[in-house]
Amino acid sequence: MNHRNGFNPLSRTTAHRRAMSRNMVTSLFRYERITTTKSKALEVRKSAEKLITRAKEDTVHNRREAAKFISDEKILNKLFTEIGPRMKERNGGYTRVLKLGFRQGDAADVVILELVDYKLESEEEKAEKKAAKKAPAKEEKPKKAAATKSKEAAPAKKPASKKTSEKKDE
Repeated sequence: MNHRNGFNPLSRTTAHRRAMSRNMVTSLFRYERITTTKSKALEVRKSAEKLITRAKEDTVHNRREAAKFISDEKILNKLFTEIGPRMKERNGGYTRVLKLGFRQGDAADVVILELVDYKLESEEEKAEKKAAKKAPAKEEKPKKAAATKSKEAAPAKKPASKKTSEKKDE
């Protein structure tokens, strides 16, 4: 029987399970979307939702309590400055689990764990980012092209071969 079993140990030791959970929560807050197995996602979701609830109110106490779980300062700051305020109106249910299918090697259920307000980049946004990256690159290319044109414009002088120079001496 599985009565009153509060969590899934995931066939790991306590230290391993705690470290894995901390790493996965940190990754979830960093990328706002992670791919993992269903059982891990359901366990990580519990701690992630509790941290987001704390992040809705930015106090020193809440930051210290969250810092016990998240060791990366940048991610902790992102949690309290970006993610917490975005979820201010929600009363819970900050994460979503989307089923992907089964993993080839061991047939484990694979899911996507993401924040509810996660938005996929549209094709237009991707094109804009590429254009923004190409614009500075295009400015550099004419400089390089001008340098290569000047080299091409000058006739290349071939050194005289030794045989021709020897014949002239005779």
